Amino acid sequence: MIKLSARIGSRELSIETGRMAKQADGAVVVQYGDTVVLTAAVAAKTVAEEQDFFPLTVDYREKTYAAGKIPGGFFKREGRPTEREIIVSRLIDRPLRPLFPVHYVNEVQILSTVLSADGETNPDLLAIVGASTALLLSQIPYQVPIGAVRVGRVDGNLVVNPTFAEIERSTLDLVIAATEKDVVMIEGGASEVSEEDVIESIQFAQKQAQPVIELQKRLVAQCGREKIKVEPTKISEDIEKKVREACRGRFVPLMKLKTKEERIAKREELYQGVLGLFDPAESEFKEEEVKEVFDAVEQEAVRALILDEGKRPDGRGFQEFRPVTCEVAVLPRTHGSALFTRGETQSLCVATLGTSRDEQKIDALEGEQFKRFMLHYNFPSFSVGEVKPNRGPGRREIGHGALAERALSSVMPSEEEFPYAVRVVSDILESNGSSSMATVCGSSLSLMDAGIPIKAAVSGIAMGLIKEGEKWRVLTDIAGIEDHLGDMDLKVAGTQKGITAVQMDVKIAGVTIEILSTALQNAQAARVKILEKMLARISRPRQELSDYAPRITQLRINPEKIGDLIGPGGKNIRKIIEESGANVDIEDDGRVFVSSSDAKASKLAIERIHAITEEPEVGKIYEGRVRKIMNFGVFCEILPGTDGLVHISELAEGYVKRIEDHVKVGDVFAVKVIAIDPQGRINLSRRQACLPDRQAVPETKESQEPF
Repeated sequence: MIKLSARIGSRELSIETGRMAKQADGAVVVQYGDTVVLTAAVAAKTVAEEQDFFPLTVDYREKTYAAGKIPGGFFKREGRPTEREIIVSRLIDRPLRPLFPVHYVNEVQILSTVLSADGETNPDLLAIVGASTALLLSQIPYQVPIGAVRVGRVDGNLVVNPTFAEIERSTLDLVIAATEKDVVMIEGGASEVSEEDVIESIQFAQKQAQPVIELQKRLVAQCGREKIKVEPTKISEDIEKKVREACRGRFVPLMKLKTKEERIAKREELYQGVLGLFDPAESEFKEEEVKEVFDAVEQEAVRALILDEGKRPDGRGFQEFRPVTCEVAVLPRTHGSALFTRGETQSLCVATLGTSRDEQKIDALEGEQFKRFMLHYNFPSFSVGEVKPNRGPGRREIGHGALAERALSSVMPSEEEFPYAVRVVSDILESNGSSSMATVCGSSLSLMDAGIPIKAAVSGIAMGLIKEGEKWRVLTDIAGIEDHLGDMDLKVAGTQKGITAVQMDVKIAGVTIEILSTALQNAQAARVKILEKMLARISRPRQELSDYAPRITQLRINPEKIGDLIGPGGKNIRKIIEESGANVDIEDDGRVFVSSSDAKASKLAIERIHAITEEPEVGKIYEGRVRKIMNFGVFCEILPGTDGLVHISELAEGYVKRIEDHVKVGDVFAVKVIAIDPQGRINLSRRQACLPDRQAVPETKESQEPF
């Protein structure tokens, strides 16, 4: 067993191998504070026949015992992966995948398991570091160490690997994965932070990642295994020559066709023509080799067009985005809706308002949490003209939805400002590049259409990169072909003031700070222009909610009155809900939320709640009902369950000899609260309530009787 450690930020990071999971190709235990993650990597020893892709599977799982908890539900064991586990699995996968050898196609599986959670450290970083180290220690031909750190900005200062508490106070939450020279992955959100601050944070993170990389290198030097050699794929010279000659000069005109449908059809026509040059009966013919050369020629043609000729396949300038159209209120009965179209990418976004009952409850390792804002992304197969079974949201859909949700979270109003639960659904109707950023734009429009008082509108753009050696070009608003054949996918979302979310993936060994800086500045210019088009359609959130949205009224009652409001066995609250038709939600701190799309129902429920929970105020006039007569005065109920004493001297203007001559049990008349003593006893006056300057109170037959 070998264990090495280094100080990263405020705590020690340790990596241990040789004690757990020794039959895996590579396994390590990474610890930071009291958070412990076990990561194991295994590769298949053989390759399926004619397999031409790299099947990498990453699974991150959180054991509830890590936090000293027992799973909820009937089965009392961990089930299918949660959304968080899927998002972290993607976070591990994204920086590793581009660093495997090009010709390596053995199936590889990486499993990360949280064994202990201290409630302060996010385990996702440990899983990334563990995956990199496990691969490096194994025979799997992976040889590039990755350092991963989280960066926050707390009280204006950059902090490496902040705790959960520090993240709550941070204006920035970025996860950076880096090699010794370059950045390979970025994921995070911010509170309208400038491009310069984001670049500063990335540079800081890259520097802080170096001790993590050094720790892995030291471990590999002590116990690393010899790597499997990867032989490059050999392609027949005849196939190579024929395909290249047949395709020469054919791809660029094809890319300039107007629609994606035309381009796909013509590309398939060209491919079938190339296949027709070969006799399938020949022993040397292999269609997979033809396809590989065909794809390579296409990639070379598009990249040469961009780098050497300074042109993009569709003729746009490098900083030009495709035509944008924005529509709002496109659906008649929804609370808020928008249709955002950019080129051949289109997102239909719908916002729905709900009550606190609609909040999402999350049973996380760090404790029970509730989400008031949810954004869900769907990618049906018809959006790209394909036929596929609908199996529900996959990892891609969950990841894209999480990115868009993060982009909008920082502009959502607080619960005090807007006590609604909000769900936005983005259905992608067409896709040819960056549907996640179309989701950000469309969702922002739908929120404003719903009348949700967001702090600012948010737009998003996807940036690409073509890089050969020292020569490179950054592309604004990448189309599908540029994403597929390019080297980087950088998504940036934000307001006119600054960035709210950023995500970067690469297909090469990493990108420099210079490239990132250029891409972020170009993205900022494009985002502002798209925002102008969005705000030209709807400049601010609507002043009124949809007629079909629930109206929520927030009341505050004395927490000691909660029991009275609920009643024995919930009797009182059930009666209010049944009689009014409104929903009533009660919080422990005395907040009461009344919601209904019917104003009359809300009004009735509020009146009933006030009647039960209202507390008497000195100087205020109430209707009192006589409950008990004594020789010194009468006790009147002025609020449900609340009695006060009208002393005989306060019963009438003149001398009262006998109380029964003036009132009887059950009489109702106006009384004024004249005092409340320290014990909470209430003194009332009928005499003062009947003075000429009293507040208007509906009089009853009994109150009109002469004294």
